[in-house]
Amino acid sequence: MKAMEQIAIPAHTAPAPAWWQSFTTGDRLTKVVAYLICTVVGIGYLFPLYWMLTTALKTDVEIFQFPPTLLPAMPQWQNFLASTTYIPFWLYMWNTVVICGLTIIGTVVSCALIAYGFARVRWPGRDLVFMIYLSTIMLPAQVTMIPLYIIFRQIGWYGTMLPLVVPAFFGNALYVFLLRQFLMTIPNELSDAARIDGAGELGIFWRIMVPLLTPALSTVALFTFVGAYRDYLGPLIYLTDQSQWTISLGLKMFQNMYGAQWQLMMAASALTMIPTVVLFFLTQRTFIEGIALTGIKG
Repeated sequence: MKAMEQIAIPAHTAPAPAWWQSFTTGDRLTKVVAYLICTVVGIGYLFPLYWMLTTALKTDVEIFQFPPTLLPAMPQWQNFLASTTYIPFWLYMWNTVVICGLTIIGTVVSCALIAYGFARVRWPGRDLVFMIYLSTIMLPAQVTMIPLYIIFRQIGWYGTMLPLVVPAFFGNALYVFLLRQFLMTIPNELSDAARIDGAGELGIFWRIMVPLLTPALSTVALFTFVGAYRDYLGPLIYLTDQSQWTISLGLKMFQNMYGAQWQLMMAASALTMIPTVVLFFLTQRTFIEGIALTGIKG
């Protein structure tokens, strides 16, 4: 009987140590606090976007109400259509797309070639020239603004899109540095094997390095697009014909001519954001991969 009682009595399990329980609870509490902080910060960043969209759907009377309303009483969806008719909105968007496309092509091609020359080709003084080239990052754009303006005016490019596009084909020191660091992580055995097979430097660059550089090149292209798309000072200095204006200049003209109609201004600004948002979501995976990848993609 005693043996049966001993079998029937369940074995007593020792509780987890106190330090383990406190660690688990503290870890969970830390995660909850971190999520709350990220949520609050995210809401803070999204609130201006939310305010712009709600303002675009309000009437001019609702905009100046006090206290302000968080939601429009009657959404005015026609404001988005009206905002494209007050200015040649689609012409400015097309001009912007052309400038951005050419700038992306020039930046990606030139920076990739320059980075390859600094990272994979051995030549005397390479590191010294790279340091001098990299030091140009420290020069503010305001320092070179007037000399470039004088040069472009003397060669007859003032009043055209060429000053906004041609400099992209001469590389960007920051992007060259990023691509060079990426190229230096690729083993030299790949290049040596291609040379043994009779490939030249351009063949190695195009057939081997470019496929491996795809994530990094996508990141450079995305940064270049954002920079060219939102550029205001460059078009303001060099473009004199309104038929060549970009969307940034068009929105500024919209504000000067129809400054009191904030609902139309916000609607036009919301439409202007669509290409950047769509492009980011389409390239988000490649963009993150290009930032995080430090070796060869398997």
